[in-house]
Amino acid sequence: MGVLTRFATGFLVAAAMAAPALAQELTIIAPAGPGGGWDQTARSLQTALQTEGLAKNVQVVNVPGAGGTIGLAQFVSQHKGNPNTLIVGGYVMVGAIATNASPVTLDQVTPVARLTGEYEAIVVPTSSPIKTIGDLVAQLKADPGTVSWGGGSAGGTDHITVGLIAKAAGVDPTKINYIPFSGGGEALAAIVGGKVTAGISGWGEFEQQVKAGKLRVIAVSAPERIAGIDAPTLKESGLDVEVQNWRGVWAAPGLTDEQKAGLIALVEKVNASKSWTDTLATKGWANTFLAGDAFGTVLKDEIAKTNVVLKDIGLIK
Repeated sequence: MGVLTRFATGFLVAAAMAAPALAQELTIIAPAGPGGGWDQTARSLQTALQTEGLAKNVQVVNVPGAGGTIGLAQFVSQHKGNPNTLIVGGYVMVGAIATNASPVTLDQVTPVARLTGEYEAIVVPTSSPIKTIGDLVAQLKADPGTVSWGGGSAGGTDHITVGLIAKAAGVDPTKINYIPFSGGGEALAAIVGGKVTAGISGWGEFEQQVKAGKLRVIAVSAPERIAGIDAPTLKESGLDVEVQNWRGVWAAPGLTDEQKAGLIALVEKVNASKSWTDTLATKGWANTFLAGDAFGTVLKDEIAKTNVVLKDIGLIK
């Protein structure tokens, strides 16, 4: 082999090592049924990864149940050391782990990034006699049991928000009539169909039905009004409640530092992509991106604070 040939070969090898490798097959676990926020997040990641040419093949697998803890347990037990599988989750899972006394926790997986944040929306069917959040709170004060709330899994963001609303209204939070659903599609059907008094979830899960005239949004859990949503905040309605539902992504336990860094870099590219930016705008998700160990540090603080809230409203002892 000549000098030039050896030089060219060495250059190509070095370039290949320096260039970010195209991810091969990736599996993203959505630990909930189709239609909900985690499913939407997983499929949005799938779209961005493939649209931007960051991965060759991305599959989304739904593993619903128990606020994501069934999917989390499966992820930990079956994918240790596997750098080709991710799981999405968020604030809902933090509460579900506590309320379900889950033996598997977020301490056992590898934090990759916090991705998005979304405020809660409270809705009623358009045929409901309840026109405002004031009407709903009045009924809640008169008889908490007559107000049924449809939302996500027990102990999740939706459940916590309802408990905080009750507490802010001077109602015993342990008296609330909360009906949990494992998937956003199932919950939406019950809310639109009038099977519950009110529904609570992220705005993205209700937007289409509100625009179609099937649901009326009566309040949001943001600190100030949200552009494009014709509804007051809970705070301006006299209820000192502000809640944001964040969502993130984790990798399997037992990864090498190089594998962890590679996955963080991959998700950083997704976050910077046009496809992902367009998705955030379309779905009304705020970009709350925070990567790696910084996300892990914030997560530990969030878990501690959430456990205090869950105790305050009687969901855990």
